[in-house]
This record gives sequence, C-alpha cells and structure tokens, in this order.
Amino acid sequence: MADEPDESEKTEDPSEKKLKDAFEKGNVVKSQEVNSWFMLTAATLVILIFSNGMSTDLAQTLKSYLENAHSHSMEGRGGDVFLASVMWAVFAAISLPFLVFIVAALAGNVVQHGLLFQTETMTPKLSKISPLAGFKRLFSMTSLVNFLKSLVKLTIVTLLIVLVMWPSQDSLEVMVSMDVAALLPHVKVLSLKILGAVVALYSVVAIADYAYQRQQWWNKLKMTMQEVKDEYKQQEGDPIVKAKIRQIRMERGRKRMMAAVPEASVVITNPTHYAVALKYDKSMPAPICLAKGVDALALKIREIAEEHDIPRVENRPLARALHGVVEIDQEIPPEHYKAVAEVIGFVMRQKR
Repeated sequence: MADEPDESEKTEDPSEKKLKDAFEKGNVVKSQEVNSWFMLTAATLVILIFSNGMSTDLAQTLKSYLENAHSHSMEGRGGDVFLASVMWAVFAAISLPFLVFIVAALAGNVVQHGLLFQTETMTPKLSKISPLAGFKRLFSMTSLVNFLKSLVKLTIVTLLIVLVMWPSQDSLEVMVSMDVAALLPHVKVLSLKILGAVVALYSVVAIADYAYQRQQWWNKLKMTMQEVKDEYKQQEGDPIVKAKIRQIRMERGRKRMMAAVPEASVVITNPTHYAVALKYDKSMPAPICLAKGVDALALKIREIAEEHDIPRVENRPLARALHGVVEIDQEIPPEHYKAVAEVIGFVMRQKR
C-alpha cells in the first residue's frame, strides 16, 4: 500500500496508547505452540490421573446396559430414553477430563495476553474474503515460516516417537495378541512416555515460538517519527495551535486590562520598567490591581493614565513587589497594605 509506512521507517517503540489500542482491538501476542503445549499437558494429566476411573466407569455402565439389554424397551419413547441415559452416562464419565481441556485452552490464551473480551476480530470484513488478500497471505513470509515450522515439528516429533517406542518394539508384537483388559495398562504406559517426551520437546518449542511471535508483533506495532508526532498532537494538541490560542488569550486579556486603566485611582511606577494600576474607594476592603506590566506594556499603562489624568507615583521597590505578587482583579496582599495606604493617602491629599 502506498499510504503505509515502510518497515525500515518504523524506528520508534510503540507508545502506551498504541499498545492499549492494539489490545482493545484484539491485536495481541498469540503463539499457537503455547496453546498446543497446554493441550498436550492437559492430555497427559487426563491419561495419568483420570484414565483408570474413566475407563472403569464407562466399562461398568456399558456392561450393565448389555447385561440388562432385554429389560430396555425400544418401542415408542423407550428408545429415546435409553439413548439419553447412555449419553448421560458417557458425559458423566468424561465431564471432568473435558473440563481439564477447557481450562487448558483458556490458560493458553490468558498466560500470553491476559483476559481479553472483544468482538472486532469476528466482525465480517471484505478483506478477509478477498481472493487477492488471501493469495497474498498464502504466499507471504509469515505463511512460509509457519509451513517450515510445521515441517520441522512433524519431523522432530516423529523421530521422538520412534526413539521412545524403539526400546518397546519387542513388546509391541506381544501386545497385538493380548486381551483388551490386559492391553490397556500397556497402552497407558506407552502413551504417557510418548506424551511426556512430546511435552518436554514442546516446552522448548513453545518458549521459542512465543519469543518469535512477540518480536514480530512488537515490530509491526513500531511507529515512525511522523506517527509519534501525530499521536502527540492528538493527545496534547498541536503546539502551534496551542501557542496561537495562548497568544489570542493574552491579547484579549491585555485589551481588557488597558480598558480598565482609566478607572484606576493611582499608577505606581518604577518609573520606566514597571507600572501597576490600582483602584480603591471606601467601599473596598483593600485596593485592587486593574493592570500591570513591564517595559512597553508599562509605558502603555503610563500613557493611558496620563491621558485620563490618573495620578502616577514613583516607588521603585513597591512597583516591583506588587508586579511580582498581585494578579489582575485581585486585592493586594496584606503585607503591602501599609506602603499602598501611604501612596493612596498621598494621592488623596494631593487631590484635596
């Protein structure tokens, strides 16, 4: 696809957001070999723990049915009742082993990526039934790797079974002529040997395949520098737009501040670098800062004050201190009451 980034351009590790989005969409690490290992282990446990009890229960149940076959009516609903009782007996015998397989199937997925409930992967998509997309998947590098893995696994497992069975080759000829009851213990022992060897082999295969699948999944989720920038813009906002918004807000705040200067009672200056416009009347508990600024903004405040005949008082320490601690439309701090009161008192005496 022309719009898709080149794999060589994906140099950045996936972000937390991309990992979270991938998990929510069902795009997680999944190794089929890990699932196979859990199922093989479950089969081994079932044969080791439940085979004797399961076979005994089934044998007794079927023997009872056969010995009392004459007492079961097959006419009308009798046949359905008899078939249902047989099926229920079989289900009761295999229910616990079946539950072990279900737990193993769930554990194989939970161990790899935790609990995951989502329906997006089951949603029908045209790309899944597209002949061209299917042809690409069939002859992709992933398909080739999976084919080679299956071929290697089949060869190794076959050799492993031969190695396990070879010491027992003499007993195999004898087992052919054995009674079924005597044969089952021998079959169980051979089955456990084979499954134990396969499980041991699959432990290595599952670990290696999971590491490979995780690396492939991680590489596919890697991001280009442009994707990192775009994601940052989506989460934090475009820095250029945010700077422009801040600039607009500052300009609007400055205009409102300048419009309030004519209402000031006094402007305290540095005299050239700082200017703070204060308003006070007897109804106020404390003077309020209407405007403040440095350099060019301070000069603009002084010009407006001069245009509207607002008294200007030079007090370098007070102007600098008020500019640093008081905000627009806020009362001055109590520690400056005395100094500001002296200035306002001086202004009022000058007016009188």
